[in-house]
Amino acid sequence: MITLIGLGAGDAETLSRGAEFALREASKQQEKGTGRLFLRTLMHPVVETLVEWGLNFESFDPIYQSSPDFQTVYETISQKVIEAAVGGNSEMALVAFAMPGHPLFAEDSVHRILSKAKEKGIPTKIVSSGSFVEAVLTAVGASLADGCDLRDALSLAESDRIGRDGERISGRIDVTRSLLLYQVFDTASASLAKLALMRDYPDDWEIALVRWAGVAGKEEVKRIPLFRLDREPVDYLASVFVPALPPAHRKQTFNELVGLMSKLRSPEGCPWDREQTHKSLRKFFIEETYEVIEAIDSEDMDLLCEELGDALLQVVFHAQLASEVGVFNIDDVTQKIVDKLVRRHPHVFGNVAVEDSAEVLKNWEQIKREENTEKDANWRKSALDGVPKGLPALMKAHEISKKAVKVGFEWDNFEQVLGKVDEELAELKAELYAPEPDKTKIFSELGDLLFTVCQVARWQKMDAEDALRSMLDRFSLRFRTMESLASDSGKRLEELPLTEQDELWNQAKRLTKSLER
Repeated sequence: MITLIGLGAGDAETLSRGAEFALREASKQQEKGTGRLFLRTLMHPVVETLVEWGLNFESFDPIYQSSPDFQTVYETISQKVIEAAVGGNSEMALVAFAMPGHPLFAEDSVHRILSKAKEKGIPTKIVSSGSFVEAVLTAVGASLADGCDLRDALSLAESDRIGRDGERISGRIDVTRSLLLYQVFDTASASLAKLALMRDYPDDWEIALVRWAGVAGKEEVKRIPLFRLDREPVDYLASVFVPALPPAHRKQTFNELVGLMSKLRSPEGCPWDREQTHKSLRKFFIEETYEVIEAIDSEDMDLLCEELGDALLQVVFHAQLASEVGVFNIDDVTQKIVDKLVRRHPHVFGNVAVEDSAEVLKNWEQIKREENTEKDANWRKSALDGVPKGLPALMKAHEISKKAVKVGFEWDNFEQVLGKVDEELAELKAELYAPEPDKTKIFSELGDLLFTVCQVARWQKMDAEDALRSMLDRFSLRFRTMESLASDSGKRLEELPLTEQDELWNQAKRLTKSLER
């Protein structure tokens, strides 16, 4: 039997009668050599009372001093408790583990013990006392009825992430509910908590710093602005209570966007939004995507933030349309992409080892083939299948050539690629200068030349689409500068002969050289 005993929030008055009895019994068993009584830490007000009672116990404080982090501490403690329960002599009757507060409130080591005990078939018993949660809420005058989240302050430093088992681990906070933080035991932990909270709360948002909650004569509640959290003295009995944010102070989150889109599509919403379909929105999705690309090229982060919002709206819009007819909703969309990312990154979420990004891409394609073979045995019979039909031509040429290369259809060296460019250019010239030029053949040879030029870019590990877009930006900048130079001389560009336009072009190249990427 493993008995898990709560020591209460503060002094001996918060210790339950059941806990007192269990502690005394475990102490007797330890004294007789038929049991063990472990305390997670001696740093708790009730320990002084246990000493006065003459109880026999052992402390795990040395583990805190020798371990590199809290996860190691909790794992080591849980392992030692389990070892005591299964490795003792045949007369061992009881192993007891006591910790501050309630055994199931903010006690990682307890959850590990329960899991290990279940695996080994060891019976367990919970003997509770009041937790620090009730003591802190009582001290600040808050109610659980209003909703309150309980969080380890150290976990707030983490961003949202996916664990190796695919479980979503969130570092963000639900500001619509009050928040109670524990593990605010020193200046460093208080500083981490403050910085994390400032992502979602105003810097001057009033919080309550509670020290020694539940300890008569020592309990202290200090209300301070958030930015002062790491400037106040804290210790192992400090907690932080953060009131919920009223709507006017909240940042708009993804859920608000989803709700707003639902409202726009409702009978009380916008007539234009209600008229839209997946097909009618197609052009807007394309436009917003290119505006995102333009913002990236401009290196304007404010503009990029705005354009990403416009693109995100399109995703939410399509999901809302689908949800209205029961096909899928935005949660299904996010579920599919999360599942796909976890599945296609076995080197991150599994045990697959990779050497570089090239091997990552190879694995990605292999996983894709396996996935789609399972879905449809006839899917992608050709190596070229899977290239979106709606891609811009240069991007499509790049993707098609990459797929052809994967089956070995490739030149031996770069000189052969350049030779192919010369060959295609010669064939184009032959059609252009033929006695009777054939427009259809010229059109075909022009396409061959453009496709071969894309191969030059691929061999140089460059993107032909980006190269052309960059060239167009340079051309536009120079041309606009030409127009400006002509206007400064009191003329319009179209009024100048070609020789003067060439002079302005060369001048514009010199003037804009420092601005071109």
